[in-house]
Amino acid sequence: MVLRSCWKSRHKNNSGPVPRWTRLGLAVLFCLYVTQLACVSGSVGVTKNVVQKDAEFDVTYNDTVTSENQTIYAFNHTISRNKTEGVRVSVDVLSQSLESPILFVVRQKQAVLSFQVPLILRGLYQRKYSYNHVGRTLCQPPTRAASETQYFFVDVSTLSSQGTNYQLRVNRVESFTLQTDKKFSFTASPSQPQYFKYVFPDGVDTVIVKVNSDMNFPCSVMSVQDIQCPVYDLDNNVAFIGMYQTMTKKGAITVQRKDFPSNSFYVVVVVKTEDEACGGPLRFYPLRPDELIDAGNRSKVLDVVVSPAINSEVYVMGMLFCLGIFLSFYLLTLLVACLENRRMNKKREVYENPADMSPAETGKTPASPYEYGSFAADNGSTQSSEAVTDSATSTDNNYGYMERSLDSVGRSRQESLSSVEEDDYDTLDDIDSDKNIIRTKKFLCVSDLARKDKRILSKKYQIYFWNIATIAVFYALPVIQLVITYQTVVNVTGNQDICYYNFLCAHPLGALSASNNILSNLGYVMLGLLFLLIVLKRDIVHNRALVRNELNALECGIPKHFGLFYAMGTALMMEGLLSACYHVCPNYTNFQFDTSFMYMIAGLCMLKLYQKRHPDINASAYTAYACLAAVIFFSVLGVVFGSGNTVFWIVFSVIHILATMLLSTQLYYMGRWRLDSGVLRRIVYIIYTDCIRQCSGPMYIDRMVLLVMGNIVNWSLAAYGLIERPNDFASYLLAIAICNLLLYFAFYIIMKLRSGERIKCLPLVCILFTAVVWGFALYFFFQGLSTWQKTPAESREHNRDCILLSFFDDHDIWHFLSSIAMFGSFLVLLTMDDDLDTVQRDKIFVF
Repeated sequence: MVLRSCWKSRHKNNSGPVPRWTRLGLAVLFCLYVTQLACVSGSVGVTKNVVQKDAEFDVTYNDTVTSENQTIYAFNHTISRNKTEGVRVSVDVLSQSLESPILFVVRQKQAVLSFQVPLILRGLYQRKYSYNHVGRTLCQPPTRAASETQYFFVDVSTLSSQGTNYQLRVNRVESFTLQTDKKFSFTASPSQPQYFKYVFPDGVDTVIVKVNSDMNFPCSVMSVQDIQCPVYDLDNNVAFIGMYQTMTKKGAITVQRKDFPSNSFYVVVVVKTEDEACGGPLRFYPLRPDELIDAGNRSKVLDVVVSPAINSEVYVMGMLFCLGIFLSFYLLTLLVACLENRRMNKKREVYENPADMSPAETGKTPASPYEYGSFAADNGSTQSSEAVTDSATSTDNNYGYMERSLDSVGRSRQESLSSVEEDDYDTLDDIDSDKNIIRTKKFLCVSDLARKDKRILSKKYQIYFWNIATIAVFYALPVIQLVITYQTVVNVTGNQDICYYNFLCAHPLGALSASNNILSNLGYVMLGLLFLLIVLKRDIVHNRALVRNELNALECGIPKHFGLFYAMGTALMMEGLLSACYHVCPNYTNFQFDTSFMYMIAGLCMLKLYQKRHPDINASAYTAYACLAAVIFFSVLGVVFGSGNTVFWIVFSVIHILATMLLSTQLYYMGRWRLDSGVLRRIVYIIYTDCIRQCSGPMYIDRMVLLVMGNIVNWSLAAYGLIERPNDFASYLLAIAICNLLLYFAFYIIMKLRSGERIKCLPLVCILFTAVVWGFALYFFFQGLSTWQKTPAESREHNRDCILLSFFDDHDIWHFLSSIAMFGSFLVLLTMDDDLDTVQRDKIFVF
């Protein structure tokens, strides 16, 4: 009746008795509603048995938990503003074959920490590792009161219907706050991470946090995080915030006060579930995807110490020291220039008195035309050379020797060079018939290979400078942009495994993480600029001598072409810039930034050595840079694909040997051979006539000795690379270039002395000084403070403290010494043949 009275029709005219089927449906719905209410009230009535216990610190509680009961442990402790104590919760599960894990929830005043036991942590390829013993440190809430009592609760529950035994223990961490310069030892594992607090003392703005261990493995992670809750102290979340790095035996992070507004931070140490990130082996792959792997004992004993880093005074001292060293070279150069200028003035006074002049200085042919050199006894060669000279002189009046008049030689150097085109570089078309005669003589003189117009050759060699300047701009700009991006990523993510620094001696400055490694490259730039100034001074003096039609400048000494010297100085400056860019964030992907211009420098030095005695037939800038580009291309391929790739090493070794043989042939025949379809036929013919039909020695013995030694060295290096397959391909390639350069330089010095020439005092001092500096530089280079061939954690095992002014490490000293040694090497190349400045070119032998 109640339901019926509540039912009112909207159409009163149709108000009649309610149909019977409608009343039956409403009754069924009412019964269902009452049944549902009864079920819900019954379920609410079945409640868990919740037990709250007052608990104490340093007491072990053994208890059992099921799905029907829940235990809450209530703790209270007094905290003070001036003293920070850590609180650590340790849990052990004693039951085996658990149906469901136990959930522990720690409720604090301003934070909540929850974890399950057994704790499941994942590794690579979703491997699952189970840990029955878990220990976690609670995040300490801040307090403004001098002393305050705070409460926290540990809730223990599970969904398992079976009883699960566990142990719970809560204790205080007395040494929770680290003290400056005091070492603290502790033990950590994947399920028992540790973290400690450090507060910046007054007057200290930068500290370095060092974590060490006697154990390589298990692999661990150290992190520096701001004072906030929660603290990310598990393997799967430690990288979420702050700065972090993997470590085996050594780890170090430099921390600045300005990055932490609270003037304090947490030092977090986490042991990883697997060692792959530190270069260790991977465990077996489980048969089933969800199979739990027993992690075994992965406890690690470590110690941590926080020490003040250097202050601003040390930064200033390091910068002044760096500037002072290289500015002293400017002062020394100025002093030598003054002494040289005084010597030249005295020499000019001697020139004004013809009675005191030697035959070579007057331009008159001496009684014995080949007094200067050890080949003077070869009269046949002398007569042949003179005959060719006479022929060449009569063929073209533009090219002559000492017998021609100064009027024909000393054409005005003031005429414009704008009409000199690259197509005009080879200007011997009218005497092509003489090229094969002249360049294949048994004993060549510089005059035989200095027949082209000096203006055209100078223009040709200036292209070396302009090309390398263009290359430098296009190479450096994207490099700078990339390393800025690298540094930004490191600063934003905090991932210090991206860059391979020497973390024990990495001094931040602004956005840079290791300013000392960048500052130490200043020497390359300053000394490269100084070398350019020295070359410019010599170039100006030489051009003035040409304008005055001085005989020594026109017809004596090694032909002066300064284009390659300008290119070398520019390459040295770019080496400093790109090395600095590399050290912004040194790693596997940008190592070629540091080596590209090293290849350039080695190649340019070899070209300059060859140009000294072969000015007419030296390689063009385009060919030279194309070859160097190929070297850099192979360097990149080797870095990316060379590690353990047998096919790559076979291909590279074959190319290396073939290139060595082709270059040897080019050098032996002075370019008078052709690489065409008939080359194999000519090789077979030469072998038959010179080795089988009659055994004759090589015509050019000196060249043959050099090339045989060069082939032995290069074939040995190719065999070493093919057998050993070194991981550092870029350094291996650089070693090939340096070995060839040293071999050629030694050959040049030996042949120079063997030819009766001498080395003046200044280049001799430069040679000795440079050799000593190179020796010390290589010592510091091979100290190996870091290496990107290994994992970041393994690389840190090589890290060392600063050794110079508490600011520079061994690698910085390598930068200092190598820049000085390269500068000295360039000076040797520049001054080595100064003794020939007054010797006629037809008395200077080619080798």
